[in-house]
Amino acid sequence: MTENVVMAKIFLIINLKTLIVGLLSVLSTYLCMRYGVVADFPLTLIATAIVFPVVFSINGAYKRREQALTKYSDLKAFGKALYFATRDWLDHSPESSRTEMKRLLEGLFTEIKHLFSNNIEQVRQNEEAVYRRFSALSKFIQSDLRGNGLASGEVSRCNQYLSKMFVSFEDAKHIYQYRTPRTLKTFSDIFISLLPILYGPYFAFQALEYSPSVTYVMPALFSLVLVSLSNIQDHLENPFDGVGEDDIAINVQEFVRRLYD
Repeated sequence: MTENVVMAKIFLIINLKTLIVGLLSVLSTYLCMRYGVVADFPLTLIATAIVFPVVFSINGAYKRREQALTKYSDLKAFGKALYFATRDWLDHSPESSRTEMKRLLEGLFTEIKHLFSNNIEQVRQNEEAVYRRFSALSKFIQSDLRGNGLASGEVSRCNQYLSKMFVSFEDAKHIYQYRTPRTLKTFSDIFISLLPILYGPYFAFQALEYSPSVTYVMPALFSLVLVSLSNIQDHLENPFDGVGEDDIAINVQEFVRRLYD
């Protein structure tokens, strides 16, 4: 792993917000020490107002990511099943049919990737493109597979695979659309920004026991930990956006390449 990759990962959770909140908390501590404003605030307030809601949100976002991963694997599995049906269920499978099925699946997964990696405001427009691809697959099953002699029962099975792809796509789309509770996220953001600053009197009180060289380590560390937790939760919110390290990568070309003839 190169140094640039390591630094890029670090800056995913330590960003401008971390710097601003850290500087403001250090400034607050400095002013409180300068003017003798000290207080022994309870740390349970930080645990209640920040740590618990953020950890709850991270846990919820991670579960949504795991659900999205399951739905994406279902999409791939049923897509491959359709391709194998085209390849193996016909007595004499034309190469043109296999090529067309690959093209249709590639187009479908390309549009799905485009939908999930773009702004949620464009979901309706992008969703229409996905369903046009689904419609093309449905027509292919009826016209090409049935037209080449696939038995009606096996055509019905292919349509079942397609319907299960519909369900998996809709489930993944709802995970993309509906995030963890927004009011809880807003609540956490407010207190993450304010509490390290409002706790200046506490840091000033604690600094009485420290040497001058480490006076501002505590407020800086508090800000770093709290804002970093918030950034981790932000990156987990949309598991398809390709920003965080834990996002789901939709590799269309790799999927198509693994559709062996």
